[in-house]
Amino acid sequence: MKKFWILLSAITFAIGLTACSAEKEKEAEPEKKETEEAAKPEANPKSAMYKFYMSVVNAINEADADLSAYEGEEDPKAQAELKAAASASAAAVASNVEGLEVPAELKDQKADLEAAIKDIAASYNAKAEELKKDAPNMEAADATFAQGEEKLGAAFESVGMNKPVLSKEL
Repeated sequence: MKKFWILLSAITFAIGLTACSAEKEKEAEPEKKETEEAAKPEANPKSAMYKFYMSVVNAINEADADLSAYEGEEDPKAQAELKAAASASAAAVASNVEGLEVPAELKDQKADLEAAIKDIAASYNAKAEELKKDAPNMEAADATFAQGEEKLGAAFESVGMNKPVLSKEL
C-alpha cells in the first residue's frame, strides 16, 4: 500500500510540475516578445551617415570630370581650352549636391549636414562663376568647400565616427 501511495504522489507531483511550467511559459512569451522588440536596434546612425557621405561623393564625382581635368592641367593654353567645360562641370556638381536629401535617420545631425551641403554647393557655384573670368581665383571657393567639409566632419563626430576628408575622395 505504501508503494501505491508513493507512486500516486509521484504522479500527482509530476502533473503539478507540468501544469506550473506550462503557465510560466505562457506568462514568459509576452515578456519575450517585448524584450525582442526592445532589443531591435533603432536605425543605425553610423550606417546612415556613411551612406549619406557616399551619396555626396557620388553626386560630386559623377559630374566633376571636366573640372578635375581643368584643375589638374598645368599648361595655361590647355587650361584655357578646358575652362568652359570646367565651368559647366562645376555648375552641374553644385546642382547635384543641392539635390541631396538628409536621411530621416540623421535627424539629429540634419542642421550640420544641410549646412555642409549648402557650403559645398556654394563652393562649386563659386568655381563655376570664377571660371567665367579671364583669371579665375579659386581661393574663396576652396575656403567655402573647407567650411562645408568641416561641418560634415562635425556631423560625423556627433555619431562617434572619424571626420572624413571629402577632398581626398574627389
